[in-house]
Amino acid sequence: MRLKKAVISNFRNYKIETDIKFSNLVAFVGKNDIGKSSVLEALDIFFNSGAGVIKIDQHDINKYNRDNGNDVISISAIFDDLPEALTIDVLNPTNLKSEYLLNADGCLEICKKYSNAGKEKVFIKALHPTNPHCCDLLLKKITELKRDLGDIPCANKTKSAEIRKAIWNEYVNDLQLQEIEIDVTKEDAKNIWDQIKTYMPLYALFQSDRKNSDGDNEVQDPLKEAVKQIFQDREILMKLNEIAVEVESKLKEVSTRTLEKLREMNPNIADSLNPVIPSTESLKWAEVFKNVSITGDNEIPINKRGSGIKRLVLINFFRAEAERRKTERNVPNIIYAIEEPETSQHPEHQRQLIEAFRHLASLRNTQVIITTHSPAIVKLLNFEDLRLLRKEDDLIRIENIEKNELPYPSLNEVNYLAFNESNDEYHNELYGFIESEDRLLAYKNGKELRDYIKQGRGGARKPCQVNLSEYIRHQIHHPENTENTRFTNDELQESIGMMRDFIKLNLM
Repeated sequence: MRLKKAVISNFRNYKIETDIKFSNLVAFVGKNDIGKSSVLEALDIFFNSGAGVIKIDQHDINKYNRDNGNDVISISAIFDDLPEALTIDVLNPTNLKSEYLLNADGCLEICKKYSNAGKEKVFIKALHPTNPHCCDLLLKKITELKRDLGDIPCANKTKSAEIRKAIWNEYVNDLQLQEIEIDVTKEDAKNIWDQIKTYMPLYALFQSDRKNSDGDNEVQDPLKEAVKQIFQDREILMKLNEIAVEVESKLKEVSTRTLEKLREMNPNIADSLNPVIPSTESLKWAEVFKNVSITGDNEIPINKRGSGIKRLVLINFFRAEAERRKTERNVPNIIYAIEEPETSQHPEHQRQLIEAFRHLASLRNTQVIITTHSPAIVKLLNFEDLRLLRKEDDLIRIENIEKNELPYPSLNEVNYLAFNESNDEYHNELYGFIESEDRLLAYKNGKELRDYIKQGRGGARKPCQVNLSEYIRHQIHHPENTENTRFTNDELQESIGMMRDFIKLNLM
């Protein structure tokens, strides 16, 4: 299953339903405190059901909505690349399409709702029959289904899936399909949900800000995520279960012999005792490896090292994962979510990290999501990788960056929109674009002029008059010319603003 889209509402700054499109590699860019991390943390709540990094609480409810009586947080995830079949039990296979559990786009849409930030309620939004004669079949017990079946022919009346199929076939021309929310915590719907959960991606969130204590797992987390992935391997689980069954058998032998001997001495006491042996299904193998870690010199925990070293270990975890997942078969679906991977890293390390992310995202069953404040990181990515967060009228918008929506394809333009990052390079691009469109004369028209001294051959001084953009352009291209007062940052921003306004009005 691959995450295609998420929908968040009433969560922190996300007051209304906000759609977020995903691909194999996605980078969220925008100003500080606009909601980039909230997206990653909402997904952690969704995928890990409170057992991950983030615990949902009442402060996560949007304040405006809470004050106006709405305390229900909603987080939805839409998936494609779906399993061909689900097995409710060994004898009862079915699939999402035949159970009418896909939305209008043919995708699986799971919605989790948290009333007053409490326990989740799970729904599947699907194009589902609403005809009173064949609706709510997933919510009925088999005895109720048999009653609804009546005289309708059915291949096997002992299987709920077969009975539902027969009833829906009877009304196939009048199903009255509508997109509705189906509670998947009841009857066979719960069984289906239990199976769907086994196909959902693992979600690993690596945060940028962590406390520096002995319990800090920033560097241990990569190994903990590796443990989770290892225990998704069905062959390993089968081997462990074989061992568990053998140990259980040996324990039963010991306890049985002990009680038999006790019975020889005191039958009443022996009959009152029973061995308590955990079932193999209840064993939590991952707990055996909960203390995995990486230590530094003299067994000093890595979390006591500098943040740059800690993040460097994390970088190389992803590089190693890229190589491993490329060669291994049957790897589980996983989503790596990393906040500000550029933190405390040399530019060359940033480049290597983005290369590792690209490599990971190109592999099967793998998605990578990052947030960044770095214009340099943005320039290492493609337009299709970027999601721009902007706030308008107290609402957050998350936009895909499309080349044809920009006056010309420029990642400097994206950085300007995301971070108000505007520099000499961006000024050159804007000026060059206007020049390439043969509109410089039109742009110069009506602009205030200022004195500028050009340097000719042999150091000859050539006074002239130019507008602000030309003044800055000349100084950027001829730093050796010291005859003129250097432009200020305010002047640079003013010139960039004028050129952007001209492009919007005349060239878009």
